Amino acid sequence: MTTTLPARPARTVPTRGATTFATLAFLVLFGGDVLRNGTGWWGWGAACVAMVVAAVVLVVRHPPRVRTLPRLLVLFLLFAVVSIAWSQYPAGSAIGIVLTLMTSVGALAVTVVASWPTIVTALGRALRIHVVASLLFEVVVGLVVRQPVCPVYLDCTDRPAAWFWSRDVLFEGGRIQGLQGNSNILAIIALLALIVTAVQAADRSIGRGTAVVGLVTSLLALALTRSTTVAVVAVAVGLVSLLVVATRRREPGRRGPVFGVAALVVLAAVTVVVLARGPLLALLGKSGDLTGRTDIWSAVYDLGVQHPVVGWGWVSYWFPFVEPFTDLAERNGVVYLQAHDAYLDVWFQLGWIGLALFGLTIVGVVLRSWWWAVDRRMLARGVAAPWSALDLLPLLLVTALLVHGLTESRLIVEWGWATFVVVVLVTRRDPFGWTGHDR
Repeated sequence: MTTTLPARPARTVPTRGATTFATLAFLVLFGGDVLRNGTGWWGWGAACVAMVVAAVVLVVRHPPRVRTLPRLLVLFLLFAVVSIAWSQYPAGSAIGIVLTLMTSVGALAVTVVASWPTIVTALGRALRIHVVASLLFEVVVGLVVRQPVCPVYLDCTDRPAAWFWSRDVLFEGGRIQGLQGNSNILAIIALLALIVTAVQAADRSIGRGTAVVGLVTSLLALALTRSTTVAVVAVAVGLVSLLVVATRRREPGRRGPVFGVAALVVLAAVTVVVLARGPLLALLGKSGDLTGRTDIWSAVYDLGVQHPVVGWGWVSYWFPFVEPFTDLAERNGVVYLQAHDAYLDVWFQLGWIGLALFGLTIVGVVLRSWWWAVDRRMLARGVAAPWSALDLLPLLLVTALLVHGLTESRLIVEWGWATFVVVVLVTRRDPFGWTGHDR
């Protein structure tokens, strides 16, 4: 006769502890520019190391189930790692690979200690803190400092305006840059804060006061940054939300007309963009070269075709001390350290193989996020469960990140990559949203 020993119970992190860690992780991930501008590279590095050490400890103590890990995402990361073997800048690739893995481990740690509702709570808090603090920062600069502010690690003497942390333009009607030191980055963070806060408010998982503060400050930041790119992202998120609502109102076998209308809308939008590109850009306040983006895309493409299959080697965010990035994307005296298109950046760095893996990962998370938003509760354990607004959030976050990735490369670095990985992991791990933390 044999005796079966009971399984060792899994160690769980208390909800408060999980929320605290996840909030701090998101604050650091979304605060990369803030930490670099305010404390220098060493301060940012120290914060990153501290969070990574904590993340590694949590992952070791609460290892994820291997079968729940998204294989395509793992393959993409492995391909990025091995790309150092043929990298045209091995030192840069080594640094980039480490930073990408660190960011991925941080995202993994958040998902192994926190349930989806807890992750949303932490994400919402971190985003609202960044938006409110950025507005307060600009107010202090405008009322107290009364002059442009330079990052602590730079001498901005005779530098173009783009180098400044804050240009002190709040009370002059200019586009504010916030703690991020970049109007477009503050704008996308404000949009994400608006999305998460609106979903939490609909789910009634935050108080009315928190919801009002979050919504008002996010809208104010969007108005003061006046980012055309983020406005387009907001429209895309709104259209996806309408599509989800329309789809949920019909039974699975009667959704053809909804998808047909959606396809016509997309086709019409593409046609307008192609045929009326010039007037449309003028209406949006953009130049014909998309503020220099087309020149950058052309330069990156010209280099990418030299190694089209496996790319130049992974580096994620470009380093200014690594060739060919020292002057690859220079405009008006400022060297930009990205291709301003996440998908072009992935192709340039990892070639068609890497882009295929990345694309398949995107297809997988989009399909799972769509299922979460539309059908997950209807099929859960064969019982129609009450729909939660939190089910919609993965799809909205993915939509925002993917559309934003068309003109910015933040999708593959820092907060963009971490948020993407979190959604990939959660939708792959929790098909019905029931975890040990929720029961």
